[in-house]
Amino acid sequence: MRRRLLQQAPAPWLTPGKLQLAELLLQSHQLAFGKALAAAPQELFSSDLVVLAHDGSADPCLTYANAAALRLWERTWNTMVGMPSRLTAEQHERSSRAQALQQALAQQSIEGYSGIRISSSGRRFQIHNARLWTLLRADGSPCGQAAAFSDWWWL
Repeated sequence: MRRRLLQQAPAPWLTPGKLQLAELLLQSHQLAFGKALAAAPQELFSSDLVVLAHDGSADPCLTYANAAALRLWERTWNTMVGMPSRLTAEQHERSSRAQALQQALAQQSIEGYSGIRISSSGRRFQIHNARLWTLLRADGSPCGQAAAFSDWWWL
């Protein structure tokens, strides 16, 4: 009797498409700020820096969240990635969030953003000094936005 080895599917953030997205996050950050965010996609996922990205749709949905972001928002990959990114903030915080994202899109990046966010369990937290940047395809066209921050506290 032969034993069949079960192949386990890779973690969702290690699929080829998400590794390409993480590489795009790294390249776009380098272009926007002139400095590296992380050395490699795997390092980005395990970084203590909170990193999120959403697509460029009319109601953007999250396409990436590293482990620090998943912990902070108290979500799993499957419950965070795919949800509308506006849901990371309470209703009354969404207009200021949208304004900052518009500014980052117009300028391709901004630094020093602060705002209040909410976890899946309803815990509110302040983010401070975040970087927002536009994700750019090889042809220079925008395909989403990303944010990174390390400065935050519970409210």
